[in-house]
Amino acid sequence: MVKIIELDNKEDFDSTIKTGTTLVDFYAQWCGPCQAMKPVVDRVSEEIDGVKFLSVDVDKFSDIAQTYQVMSIPTFVIIKDSEVKSVKNGAMSESDFKTWVEKNK
Repeated sequence: MVKIIELDNKEDFDSTIKTGTTLVDFYAQWCGPCQAMKPVVDRVSEEIDGVKFLSVDVDKFSDIAQTYQVMSIPTFVIIKDSEVKSVKNGAMSESDFKTWVEKNK
């Protein structure tokens, strides 16, 4: 079962990242590499416990993207207890993505 949270509002973002580890996937519907990473993120979200996966559409939530200095997409940010722990830009292989998430959770 995919456990990716689609962001509905800024308050949901703030409450989701407040405690624990959250992987934030900054993406856009029109972004080819973002769409290529979607099934990778889905599969990895099913395999890794202890991490919340949150998708943030940069067109809908440009203020959040700006806060995290997202300059290109896809951008992945791992946040632990509201603090940025690691950032990765661009598409990557499933094994590289999973290794990065595991290392930074």
